[in-house]
Amino acid sequence: MSVAVRKARGEGHERRAEILAAAQRLFVEYGYEGATIRKIADAVGLSSTALYLHFREKDEILVEICRAAFARLIEANERIRQTTAAPEARLVRMLRAYLDFAFANPDAYRLVYLTRPAEARGGAEATATALGHQLYRSFETEVAAVAAVGRLNDDPRVAAQVLWAGVHGLASLVITKPYFDWVERDRLVDALLASLERGLIRS
Repeated sequence: MSVAVRKARGEGHERRAEILAAAQRLFVEYGYEGATIRKIADAVGLSSTALYLHFREKDEILVEICRAAFARLIEANERIRQTTAAPEARLVRMLRAYLDFAFANPDAYRLVYLTRPAEARGGAEATATALGHQLYRSFETEVAAVAAVGRLNDDPRVAAQVLWAGVHGLASLVITKPYFDWVERDRLVDALLASLERGLIRS
């Protein structure tokens, strides 16, 4: 088995990003408990002591991964909300943005949405809960905007949860069941969004 070469002190100004990327991969591969500080340090060619200069504990690493993932999703939602498109068009774009993020960042998606509560306890759990609520509220607000113009077929709260569950259900299944004989990705996404739109948004 090859041994990671230790990097000299001060080498690599992107060291923190390297640690986060390696930890994200190892958390998915080994689980939070199995991805030890030693494994993370070895993956980036650091000693455990050197890694502690960047993160005081493993939970800080998971917190930062969660924060970065939610920040990207929240930013995407806000960009869509600020456009002049009709509310129903913005809503469908939000749904697609969640799927785009999930499929482009499967490891981050697993950690944010599929990590067991016991593994995300402490700071990571609190961060994911707070930012997850913020993200969902921005989505829920857009559903309410569709209802306000008379284009929603159901109670806004029910519709929001059905739409949310639809996209995250597909993302979770595709990411965790890659061996399934899925149809081409774009066709699958387009069909799901069209079905959700026909069912809950009036034409």
